[in-house]
Amino acid sequence: MSPTIDEIRRAPKVLLHDHLDGGLRAETIVDLARDTGYDRLPTTDPDNLRQWFEEASDSGSLERYLETFQHTVGVMQTPESLARVAAECAEDLAADGVVYAEVRFAPEQHTTNGLSLDEVVQAVLEGFRKGSERRGIRVGTLLTAMRHQARSMEIAELSVRYRDVGVVGFDIAGAEAGYPPTRHLDAFEYLQRENAHFTIHAGEAFGLPSIWQAIQWCGADRLGHGVRIIDDISVSGDGTAKLGRLAAYVRDKRIPLEMCPTSNLQTGAAASIADHPIGLLRRLHFRVTVNTDNRLMSSTTVSQEFAKLIEAFDYGWDDLQWFTVNAMKSAFLPFDERLALINGVIKPGFAQLKWQP
Repeated sequence: MSPTIDEIRRAPKVLLHDHLDGGLRAETIVDLARDTGYDRLPTTDPDNLRQWFEEASDSGSLERYLETFQHTVGVMQTPESLARVAAECAEDLAADGVVYAEVRFAPEQHTTNGLSLDEVVQAVLEGFRKGSERRGIRVGTLLTAMRHQARSMEIAELSVRYRDVGVVGFDIAGAEAGYPPTRHLDAFEYLQRENAHFTIHAGEAFGLPSIWQAIQWCGADRLGHGVRIIDDISVSGDGTAKLGRLAAYVRDKRIPLEMCPTSNLQTGAAASIADHPIGLLRRLHFRVTVNTDNRLMSSTTVSQEFAKLIEAFDYGWDDLQWFTVNAMKSAFLPFDERLALINGVIKPGFAQLKWQP
């Protein structure tokens, strides 16, 4: 019997790629818009607003997908709104059975009303702390710099400044085309000198050069999405796969791929779940992880992502545990803490589900 959605929700899951401004509750957006005077929402009915986000995000264009964030970011400009959104994020992930999550956001996008970068980070960290209390979840924060802006060094320094109080790493995000990661090379070199962790959005809407630069020029620990690594793999009629040099390097070095299946369909990176590169990459034993990207825009959860993969590829508990352990191994936590979660929480949790009568 394949795992059911209710059983999957009970499994201890790990999430590495989730955007804070892409996971708001529709009801919260309406509340915050009213409280902060934001008057540009397409509708103030929560149900209609939720549907609008999903439809606007399902265009097949990454650029159009990114436009939806003007509304979520628009209501996240005060300490109170940032803390509320972060707390609810932790609550929602815990309710879905997530035991460890790394949630990312771009501090520079939340200073419109005069907040400093430090005030933004402090508000979000406080929200995650409150939302995580007594819920069986740990949330680490990734600070994101926008790749079309010029504040990456500032954000990199910010991530190092707060790394002992909840910030576990750094990221760059935004449209890939025309904004290669090497534009931010000074920030990545600074992070390497500081022994800090970072991931890079690469290989989502742009191809192999983006992945190559992220790894070989910038030194990324993980790849955000990375689906276009499939372009360096050829499959013959009998199913035999031949890896190019870049794909072989990614697999050999166990570079984690933060894959977000539903989101990739919306931005045109894959035609269907069954056609998603994750199936082949899992078969070839790449370090694949399963993620949500933006839970509001994709109307999804980690459990729902797993359920879709089960339907498309006939996965079972062993596959789900494999993805989960991959993610925990790849988390930006100290080794002993990762091991404690794998051996003390994840494996026992899956064993209980696999062997239930």
